[in-house]
Amino acid sequence: MSANTSPLLDREASWRVIEQQRLAIADVLAELTPAEWELPSLCARWRIRDVAAHIALTPHPPSLGALFVAGLRANGNYNRLIDDLTVRAAERPPAELVGMLRTHASSRKLPGPTNYRNILFDTMVHGQDIAIPLGRTIELPVDAAATGATTATEIGWPVWKKHRLDGFALRATDIDWSYGAGIDVRGPIAALLLVVTGRPAGLAQLTGDGVPALARRTGGPLGALGG
Repeated sequence: MSANTSPLLDREASWRVIEQQRLAIADVLAELTPAEWELPSLCARWRIRDVAAHIALTPHPPSLGALFVAGLRANGNYNRLIDDLTVRAAERPPAELVGMLRTHASSRKLPGPTNYRNILFDTMVHGQDIAIPLGRTIELPVDAAATGATTATEIGWPVWKKHRLDGFALRATDIDWSYGAGIDVRGPIAALLLVVTGRPAGLAQLTGDGVPALARRTGGPLGALGG
């Protein structure tokens, strides 16, 4: 079941948003106290420090050898693999992680199994994972959030359950975007992006008869790419 939306951002526009988001995330991180770096993020199991490391590492994909070793440690579990690589990288000093984000904000390097559309929504959502629990704001362009939400609804295993959104009609109130058929759920596209990537924090901004059921459906453990 595909999303109905205004035209998706193309490659160039997507990379411009990715760069802007990386720089905005770096600005937030640069102001944090040591204690804030250790606080829980919106991403299950990860601290602010871990999410920062995950974003900073994206332009520095591990070698095939490192991936093989990490895969063995994770017993082939994709989410555990990402978690292991991230938590190990998160031991770097905060200033180093901020510097990596700023220096490589415009980098277009990609880990082998992904693409720029995945990196777009991953960067935006992880920026919110950092900003929201800290009471900071990182603005999301509505067209970029719609593009990210479309991509996220199409991703299933091994990140999320494939049919997790079945039975819901999601509708954005600030851009022409919709997904699915069923009980009604409406709200800003940034909130919908959070919910379709498994973040209950977006639920408070949604309305419609389907919100309680969607809360039950999406309130469980999150996958590593989405958290």
